[in-house]
Amino acid sequence: MKTDAIEISEASAREAFLGHLVDKATAARMKYGLYIDAEAIVKMLADSDVLRYPASLVFDAGPLQPHEFACVQPLGFHAADGYAICLHPAFRDQPEIWPLLISYHVPAINYGQIVDTTAAEIYGSTLIGLDREAYYQALCELADSIGCAPLHEAAG
Repeated sequence: MKTDAIEISEASAREAFLGHLVDKATAARMKYGLYIDAEAIVKMLADSDVLRYPASLVFDAGPLQPHEFACVQPLGFHAADGYAICLHPAFRDQPEIWPLLISYHVPAINYGQIVDTTAAEIYGSTLIGLDREAYYQALCELADSIGCAPLHEAAG
């Protein structure tokens, strides 16, 4: 009995994953509207079609590293316990930018450690409806506004 093995290269798996992220972000954008505002992004945090695990938004700089404008914190030992997306408190009174900051972290909640800056930027830019470079520049400007290091330098 002969079986035909399908060889999947790391590059093709990566391409498929990034395509999946685009599909998921596009589906969320279609569900919540082409303009994702603060109200929509907060609703997405409880939507199992968008996030595999529940998430809440908190404004707390405590868990942030010097290079971070936001981070994801588990709320328990299991992913199903949920997550908190911690945004720097400097952004509390700027709800118009929450979608930019939060969307960057959605893939980390859904897929964990396999998510890198490229994946986060692709998802976020697709969800928000910006060119990836424009999205990245917007994030950099926001990070700079609170003294963060550039995203690509901070990745690791």
